[in-house]
Amino acid sequence: MRRSRLVYTGGAPLGADTFRFFRAIGVNLKQVYGATELSGLCAVQRDGEVDPDTVGRMLRGMTVRIDDGGEVLVRSPGVFQGYYKQPEASAEAVTADGWLRTGDAGFVDRKGHLAIIDRARDVGKLADGTALAPQFLENKLKFSPYIGEAVVFGDGRPFVAAIVAIDPATVGNWAERQNLAYTSFQDLAARPEVRGLIREEIKKCNAGVPAAIRIRRFLVLNKEFDADDDEITRTRKIRRRFVAEKYAAIVDAFYRDAAEVEVSAAITYEDGRKAVLHSTIAIGDIDEPQVEHPTAAQMAREPVAATAG
Repeated sequence: MRRSRLVYTGGAPLGADTFRFFRAIGVNLKQVYGATELSGLCAVQRDGEVDPDTVGRMLRGMTVRIDDGGEVLVRSPGVFQGYYKQPEASAEAVTADGWLRTGDAGFVDRKGHLAIIDRARDVGKLADGTALAPQFLENKLKFSPYIGEAVVFGDGRPFVAAIVAIDPATVGNWAERQNLAYTSFQDLAARPEVRGLIREEIKKCNAGVPAAIRIRRFLVLNKEFDADDDEITRTRKIRRRFVAEKYAAIVDAFYRDAAEVEVSAAITYEDGRKAVLHSTIAIGDIDEPQVEHPTAAQMAREPVAATAG
């Protein structure tokens, strides 16, 4: 791989540690961003300007701007004419003056690099108006080898909380090294030692984000998120609204300062059998130093435009 000349990664974030690993062994890995509706790529990292937190500068002929809602809009000669026999969807995708609505939220940093943080429809606000991009935090959590999936909450709430599903293989190996006996996934996830492990992983995530959106409470779920249970898609994307409704009791417990919550979760076995898990699960708190949270105005970024030179 070190002899390869062009190596690019796109789609979901790769993770800073994985990204740096490949570059450390001599692979000239760089991030890109694009869409089918743009006829391909619109932003690419150049040699000497690699950053795991951005997707690079806009290509020549491409122009980007961020609308008032934080959505990334792109205009270029390659913007598509529309979806086949779907005039209404086409009108929603492209503005009257030719800007493609990418559906992604992001910003252009001081170096002129485009950074993507989440799907625009999923960006919310805390009770004080601070912008919250749940997927941004979820991806940072999933960079931990011990966390399989995570769902972040906080829209309209005073602080951020998360439901975490552990990775059974890595946490199981960790438990064996700690001489920690367990009988099942449910038993492993309920162990206070595992909750302590996940607490430390969340602290690592918190260290790299603004104080206002740090995770303050969490719960280690007694099952994995499963496509057969309609919690994730077949391509491993969280069905956020469904999860929020299914685990409404957990979300409510986060914000009424409960120490534990009774959870009933429907599960589907590989052979098609269905069952319901009933558990009382402890809620974990993250000990964070008391800081004054930035206001929404302090966190906001002015809409800017960037074009390739």
